[in-house]
Amino acid sequence: MGILNVTPDSFSDGGRYADAEAALAHGLRLIAAGADILDVGGESTRPGAERVDPSTEQERVLPVVSALAALGATVSIDTMNASTAVAAVRAGARIVNDVSGGLADPELLPAVAAENAEVVLGHWRGPSSDMYARAEYADVTRETIGELIARMEAAAAAGIPPSRVVLDPGIGFGKRGSQNWDVLRGLPQLVGVGPRVLVGTSRKRFLAEILGAEADGEAATEARRDLATAVTSALAARAGVWGVRVHDVAATRDALRVVEAWEGS
Repeated sequence: MGILNVTPDSFSDGGRYADAEAALAHGLRLIAAGADILDVGGESTRPGAERVDPSTEQERVLPVVSALAALGATVSIDTMNASTAVAAVRAGARIVNDVSGGLADPELLPAVAAENAEVVLGHWRGPSSDMYARAEYADVTRETIGELIARMEAAAAAGIPPSRVVLDPGIGFGKRGSQNWDVLRGLPQLVGVGPRVLVGTSRKRFLAEILGAEADGEAATEARRDLATAVTSALAARAGVWGVRVHDVAATRDALRVVEAWEGS
């Protein structure tokens, strides 16, 4: 899953693809590099980010979703808003990727059910503006899985069967550095729950922390984070996940090819 942020303020690439023409061109580059799905987002969920009005979000994403879908791309809409989810699906998106797992907008899960779309349910304990205030766990892996199962049950109650659900452990969301590693080590347990699993580690702070890369220049930090992302994505693949969400598709594809060769598949 290639990340396509149509935002001015995303933590890594905010502003690079903020207009529809630049976003479409980048989406085509991601497909050429091997992306199977393009995840289009119009609202930053970086730590400390404030919410964006749905009308502004839709102005950003709908032209891009429509253009990419018309070209045959499989498009996911990264949104926490039911109205944006519906508009994007009608514009051609096939998946709704909600980092809040349906908690931010109680109308989102019924809307997804009505549109017969697939949904990614992220593990979430509150808005980006204060997500780390809720990063208290007795057992982060067990609690993350338990809370995701609860969101899966809420989706089923809204009319979305597990076959149309993807679970995302929310790496970096409401989790501090070492807690993210605990959750990644527990991926086989999450995969065992049943639905497909999506993992997104791309360029996140916890990677820079273990690399000591935060003191590097911006370009060097991004390159080192991309390498670390490719490694974690390859390990996630070995743990049985369905998908990985990344900025640098080419590097991750290379890492996945190495895993396939290693395993003889």
